[in-house]
Amino acid sequence: MNKEVIYDFLKAKQLSGKDAFARWKFILFLLLLGIIMIANSHWYESKAIQIIQLTEQVKELRSEFVDKRSELMEMKMESSISRKMERKGIYPSEVAPVKIKVKDNTSNFFERLWE
Repeated sequence: MNKEVIYDFLKAKQLSGKDAFARWKFILFLLLLGIIMIANSHWYESKAIQIIQLTEQVKELRSEFVDKRSELMEMKMESSISRKMERKGIYPSEVAPVKIKVKDNTSNFFERLWE
């Protein structure tokens, strides 16, 4: 009897017998689950790779930002500006600036009347 079971299994008689339709539905269900699992793992791996690439890009952009910010801070310093202007013959003023007050004459006639 053991030989018959093995022989029937090798001939795949369980797929062509009475209950073959139910077995084929189950096999197709397992096949569909396998395809979904493969697709899901592929999608997960592609997302993981994309996250790694974006993380590296963020690191590069952050370091570039820090470099440019330090360059900007150096360019904004008064000493570097005065050095660049001295090359063009413009020197910083020895006299401190004076604040100029401008009187507002845009008020209407009635407001000026009561002043």
